[in-house]
Amino acid sequence: MDAANPRAAAAGGDNGGVTDAHPSFRDRVRAEARLVGESLLSFGPSAGRRWPLALQAGLAMAVPVVLLAVLGHSDIALFAATGAFTVIYGGWLRPAERARFAPLVAASLFACAALGVLAAAGGVGFVLTGVFVLTIGAVALTGWISLGPPGPVFAVLVFGLSAHVTAVEDGVRAADPALYLSVVAGALAFACLLVAAPLVLPRYRREPVRPLGAIFPPRWGAVARAMTTRAVIVAVVGVAAAAVVDPDRSYWIVCAGLAVIGSPLGRRAAATRGIHRMVGTLVGAGVYLALALIPFPVWALGLLLGAFQMLIELIIVRHYALALVFITPLVLLIIGSASADATSFTLALERVLDTIVGAVVGTAAALAVRLRKD
Repeated sequence: MDAANPRAAAAGGDNGGVTDAHPSFRDRVRAEARLVGESLLSFGPSAGRRWPLALQAGLAMAVPVVLLAVLGHSDIALFAATGAFTVIYGGWLRPAERARFAPLVAASLFACAALGVLAAAGGVGFVLTGVFVLTIGAVALTGWISLGPPGPVFAVLVFGLSAHVTAVEDGVRAADPALYLSVVAGALAFACLLVAAPLVLPRYRREPVRPLGAIFPPRWGAVARAMTTRAVIVAVVGVAAAAVVDPDRSYWIVCAGLAVIGSPLGRRAAATRGIHRMVGTLVGAGVYLALALIPFPVWALGLLLGAFQMLIELIIVRHYALALVFITPLVLLIIGSASADATSFTLALERVLDTIVGAVVGTAAALAVRLRKD
């Protein structure tokens, strides 16, 4: 769910944007603020045909949720929404290549879910340790193979969400671990089928298929090293902040930081991305509060989440903040299904606070570590 705003990226880099040879600090701040303001008020260029990917992502989000709700399993239906994360990786690949790649993504996300369930059994300390280790490992891996957007964010999100919904709170769990993992596995498998669906057309089966090793050649270069160094900062500071601010949902703080540094962006583009995330989350929290007042049946929520996911995939490459307006209520609706003890206002307030903390940490990490090309 996390690609950079092309306009912000175009303004990225570590220099430029100020024409004065020796601008004052105030002039530089004004120039940067102007660029950020322009990025918030305008759309980036079109990224080509994204509706097939958006449609697949929407169906992967909606169909499992609606099906489980109709079959009488509304209490666990929203957990199936995580399967849609498989679809949005490798959207630029040829259909046959995506069909080979999707099971690897699904297996990785299922492993993160299983690790989250195991960490939850050990308590908050194990979850915090897991978020710390997974953050660094996921960024190092995605940088090593140049995975591209949405990068490592969903690995940590799935881990944290899985730990949260299967943890014992006041003697009860929101979801039974075995049942939860079964739902996630089924949703991931369905997403893989959707990715492979275009292969029913002969023209896609006849396309040449490149080896995955050629598509994602391992390279431990300057970019991967810089991204990993940034991840270490986010992991250390983010987990430490989470231990104080919100230890039960440390993954949200770290994910907000990862969204800033999980892609190879220059300092300016990363800082702009952090501001977009804070602004979009604040507005999205308001959207969530409005939706929380409406007593949607779960099947209707599934359709709504599917529509949000489609919009996200269509918008995120052109306006990151606007995409967050839909990402935030989508994730909060899923989390809310496992947070019966929290009011909608409390949940939204916590997420806004966590996002601000995480985005600030991620932006600071990006500014501290310069991204040099290989």
